[in-house]
Amino acid sequence: MNKDFESKLDRYAELAVKVGVNLHKGQKLLILAPIEAADFTRRIVKSAYRNGCSRVIVDWRDTPTSRIHIEEAPDETLQTLPRWEIDKFKSFVEDHDCLISLTGNDPKAFEGVDPKRLMMLSKAQGEQLDFFQKAQLTGNIHWSIIGVPTAAWATAVFPDKSDDEAIAALWEAIFAATRIDQDDPIYIWESHDQMLKEKVEKLNTYHFKTLYYKSSKTDLSINLHPDHVWIGGSQCSTIGRSYISNMPTEEVFTAALKTGVNGTVVSTKPLSAMGQIIDNFSLTFKNGKVVDFQAEKGYEALRQILEMDDGMKFIGEVALVPYDSPISRSGITFMNTLFDENASCHLALGAAYTMNIKNTEGLSKEVLNEKGVNQSNGHIDFMIGSQDLDIDGETAHGERIPVFRNGNWAI
Repeated sequence: MNKDFESKLDRYAELAVKVGVNLHKGQKLLILAPIEAADFTRRIVKSAYRNGCSRVIVDWRDTPTSRIHIEEAPDETLQTLPRWEIDKFKSFVEDHDCLISLTGNDPKAFEGVDPKRLMMLSKAQGEQLDFFQKAQLTGNIHWSIIGVPTAAWATAVFPDKSDDEAIAALWEAIFAATRIDQDDPIYIWESHDQMLKEKVEKLNTYHFKTLYYKSSKTDLSINLHPDHVWIGGSQCSTIGRSYISNMPTEEVFTAALKTGVNGTVVSTKPLSAMGQIIDNFSLTFKNGKVVDFQAEKGYEALRQILEMDDGMKFIGEVALVPYDSPISRSGITFMNTLFDENASCHLALGAAYTMNIKNTEGLSKEVLNEKGVNQSNGHIDFMIGSQDLDIDGETAHGERIPVFRNGNWAI
């Protein structure tokens, strides 16, 4: 590795620790990492300890081993998580610690796997680690997801390149998307965060009742929850510290009213979910619920997602991202939700973030559902932004305000 590349790797690791999870002295750090990312993971470990971390735990992941587990393990094994694994996550929640998750898996890792077995494992994880999802949704832990290239992911993005060339190209794309290629990434991130906060302030001032989406393919209306708030950039945890859950991030997001989505929306980018690709799909909603769906690729995978639980048939998150965002301008389809969702307006099937709703602390899932805050053990983003997408916001007084025109901000 040359010195410039080494320097970028170190800055990227430092950014994840100092800005992503905003680790403070005495906190523990859990890293979920693919084994192919061992070198970069060690850089995060070093940065964490140098910034006062009391203990770093690395949970290594290996996708081919996971595939064997799904295909060969007894049903009861897929349906039950080990007690030690549950306890590990519980300790991090109870102590308000930090989590960095490295994403870089093969987008097609589980193609050909029995979808029923995939769903069996996903359902078990969702139900038995629901407390951990709740901690993320409420800001009870500092967490951040960042991308790290693997050969399988890189060659899916750059299929005409060799493994080494594809990995190098993907690293450079990630450095650009996360602003690591600039002179002072931490300062640049602070400025970017302020810009997102300005959009959040405008949207919260309008407090729109409904958003209307219109493009050549999409015709959709979304009632926002009456007590919604918009969030973007850094978030504030329950212990009063900021963190950035996605790096990169270009979005501002809020929560839909569970029963308030009507019309048809068409995807504009491939969705990589549970190691499978779903592409060119549409969802039709009535009173919030998916009543029809189509997919040119991955129809069965989409069906399994929608049947994961009742909440996966409803929209939880509503996110706005300009078409001319840096990731979109790169022209790269990353085949990875972390990046592709920050190139495009998107929605999420499944759980709403309770941090987007006022006065929800301590409420049960049942009460939240009754209040129109969608509850689910899943949360899957899909991209809907395009260059011809217009979005209008309707206020409580019936005034319609242009929010997006031709895919970009109009406010």
